[in-house]
Amino acid sequence: MDEITDDLPQNQIPNATLVEPQDRSRRTLVVLICLSLVLVFSSAYVIEILKENNPFAPRPTSDALLAQDVYAELIQIDESQLDGSGVKVCIVDSGIDTSHRDLTDINLIAWRDFINNQQEPYDDQGHGTSMAGILVADGWMKGVATGVDLYVAKALTSNGSGDDGVVAEAIDWCVEQGVHIISLSLGGAPGIIPFNPFSGRDSGDAAEDAIDQGVIVVAAAGNDGGPDDDGDVAHPSSERLVISVGGVTEDGSHWSGSSTGDNNGNLFPIILPRQDPHKKPEIVAPAQGVPVINNEGTWSIVDGTSAATVFVTGAIAILLEANPGLAANNSSGTSDTVVQIKQALMDTAKPQPSQDGHDDNYGYGMLQLENLLAVFE
Repeated sequence: MDEITDDLPQNQIPNATLVEPQDRSRRTLVVLICLSLVLVFSSAYVIEILKENNPFAPRPTSDALLAQDVYAELIQIDESQLDGSGVKVCIVDSGIDTSHRDLTDINLIAWRDFINNQQEPYDDQGHGTSMAGILVADGWMKGVATGVDLYVAKALTSNGSGDDGVVAEAIDWCVEQGVHIISLSLGGAPGIIPFNPFSGRDSGDAAEDAIDQGVIVVAAAGNDGGPDDDGDVAHPSSERLVISVGGVTEDGSHWSGSSTGDNNGNLFPIILPRQDPHKKPEIVAPAQGVPVINNEGTWSIVDGTSAATVFVTGAIAILLEANPGLAANNSSGTSDTVVQIKQALMDTAKPQPSQDGHDDNYGYGMLQLENLLAVFE
C-alpha cells in the first residue's frame, strides 16, 4: 500500500505514517516525531545577542525564558526542590548532542546507537537533543529533573523516521539497563487489526514487557488534532498501561494539534473500547511554544506532544526521587506500581472548568507536580 501522509506546512515534520511493505510479516513504522519545529534558529525571536561580558554569546530571547517560567508555574514544577537524583531515565529518540552548553553537566550513564552503531553520542536530527534538554538542561534552559541518570537510545534516523522493530529493540535495551522510566516522544499509526500475530514484535509489545517489569513508559499522544485527526492517540501511547500525554497551551487550554483519543471503540481501524482509568490520553502538559535547546548549539521554540511527554517524564522522576520505594529495582518490579502511579497522576491532574471525568482531548486533566507529590507524603 502507499505511504499514508498528509501535506503539512514547510516548517513542520510529517506526522506518523504506517507503511506496509511487500513482506507483510514485518511492519515498518515511520515514526512520528511529535513536534512541529519552528525552524528559525537565527531569528531574534529565538536567539538574541548577550551584550554583557561577551558581546557575541547567544542566548534565548526573553520571550523564550518567560515561556519557560510560565509553563513551570502552570504544572507546578517551579518550586520543586528535587531534581530526580538517583532515578534512571531512558530517552528513545534521534540521539543527543552533548556539546550544547546547557548539557555540559548532565549524568549521561549509557548510550546506544541502533541506527549507525556509533560509539560516541550524537544527534543528526535534533529532536532527541531538544527532548533531553526539557529533562536535564541546566543553563539558560532549565530541565524538569536535571539530576537524573540519563540513558539515551538512538532509534530514529536523520530524517526522523524509524523502524518500529528497532524502536522495540531500543526499549528492550533501556529495560536491560535497569531504568525506572522510558520516555518516548514518538509514535505512529496503530495497525488496522489489533493483536496481529503476523506483524512481528513492535514498540507496543516492548512497552508492555517493560511495564510488566515495573518500568514506567511515557509516550506522546500525537499531533493529529484538528480536522485531520486520525481518530486515536499514536502507537505505542495507545497501549493500555502506557501513559499517553496530550498537550496544552500557555493558558492551560487544549492545544489544537494534540491527538484525540477514541475511547468508545471503532470498527475501522479496530479500536477496542477503553475503561477508566485507562482512557486516552491520560494527562496533558505543555505543548505549544515550548522553548528547547537544539543540536545547532542554540535554542528553538517548538509545538508538539513530544515536549509534553518529557514534562510528565520529569515529574515522575521527581516523584520517584521523593518516594524511592515506588521505583522498580533494576527493572524487576511489577505493573502494580505503574498502575498506582498512573492513578495518582490522574487523580491529581487539573481538569478543565466544568470537566467531569475523562475528556478525549484533555485526558483526566493537566499535570500538577505538587499535587502529585502530596499524594505520597
